[in-house]
Amino acid sequence: MLKHLLAATALATALPALAQTDPAALRDAALEDEIAWDITEGITTEVGPRLAGTQAEARARVWAVKKLTALGFSNVRSEPFKMKTWVRGEEKLEVLAPFPQPLALTALGNSGATHATGLEAEIVYFPTLAALEAAPAGSLKGKIAFVSHSMTRTQDGSQYGPFGAARRSGPATASRKGAAGILIRSIGTDYHRNPHTGGTGFPEGVTPIPAAALSLPDAEQLERILKRGQPVKVRLTLTPKQVGTTESGNVIADVPGSDPAAGIVVVACHLDSWDLGTGAFDDGAGCGIVAAAAKRIMDAGQPRRTIRVLWAGAEEVGVFGGAAYFAAHKGEKHALAAESDFGADRVWRVDFKLPDTANAVADRVATALAPLGIARGQQPAGGGADVAALVASGVAGIDLQQDGSRYFDLHHTPDDTLDKIDPAQLRQNVAAWTAMLAVVANAPEELGAAQ
Repeated sequence: MLKHLLAATALATALPALAQTDPAALRDAALEDEIAWDITEGITTEVGPRLAGTQAEARARVWAVKKLTALGFSNVRSEPFKMKTWVRGEEKLEVLAPFPQPLALTALGNSGATHATGLEAEIVYFPTLAALEAAPAGSLKGKIAFVSHSMTRTQDGSQYGPFGAARRSGPATASRKGAAGILIRSIGTDYHRNPHTGGTGFPEGVTPIPAAALSLPDAEQLERILKRGQPVKVRLTLTPKQVGTTESGNVIADVPGSDPAAGIVVVACHLDSWDLGTGAFDDGAGCGIVAAAAKRIMDAGQPRRTIRVLWAGAEEVGVFGGAAYFAAHKGEKHALAAESDFGADRVWRVDFKLPDTANAVADRVATALAPLGIARGQQPAGGGADVAALVASGVAGIDLQQDGSRYFDLHHTPDDTLDKIDPAQLRQNVAAWTAMLAVVANAPEELGAAQ
């Protein structure tokens, strides 16, 4: 009897230690997580939209420091940096002829402005960005270019890169051709009258022009009007402005590791959002996911490697927070970097960028994730926007790929709100991140530089 009691006592004593390092146990417990929801609900409710460089983003940093401190993280701090800041103004589009009617649109970030009374001009239609690029120099003088396309829904969001070029470079191209303004079809997949904003850029020497995105139904309405074969004249009113240099910043928190020489595992998201919605999908949920997973590892016991939570500022307007983090911390030893910035729907694939000496680490991560329905991918991990510089410099990376089938229904729209988040899928994300961190933060292998 005594022998059985001693054995039971030994097992009970061993269980907490086992839980500290057992990815499966930590993963399964994380399926009941409430922390990620609490963070996402809190920041979207108590701060709301968080446009980079504004007082709203500053309030978000204060909120973030308070929240991460309350959760028990160490070395919680804000690391400020300066940036040029753009803010939205009045936004209106009216077809004047041949069929007068209003259309729904929103300005792109860094758009130039019209006069307060608006810009009246004829529309010149381009079915693709390539067609605009092929237009003769000076051919758009005094006109408003309209660029359409046909982005479709994919699980991995792979169409965002090529079709997003219409937003990223289309306005500068139109300006070089002499256009007075540009309209694009929103880079999105929904059919609500919610236009999708997003940043654009005007390189040095290129004059900023008024630039806006039409909602998909309104873009198709404008196409139908144009197909009637008559000249189409509109009045476009956009009154955004550049407000000069203001402050943004990153919020950072650590789970100190027992072996500083083993390096830092960075888990990132971005704290800022566009100003149309409350930034629940993009990227409040990502901040909730990475912090909840890191806290679960912290609460289970001290990991071997330091886990650093990076809530980056000013991602939406140019990845300025990621650049600032790299500049300030590139001299530190980073073992691995990962980022959650693709909504809140379930993780379905894991990709790796690890050195050959860490193949066993990838195998253990994949094994821990398989019960969650997560398959091992064949693509190299890129790390996400805010840690891309780290990964490009040779730091190992892991991508927990989320299902993006509906992401571009919500991306950069007024519909990016808390009600769109499925709590069960959010918890699956936390479980996946917890399992991954349980492996990599405690791995005995040297992660080193990825090949």
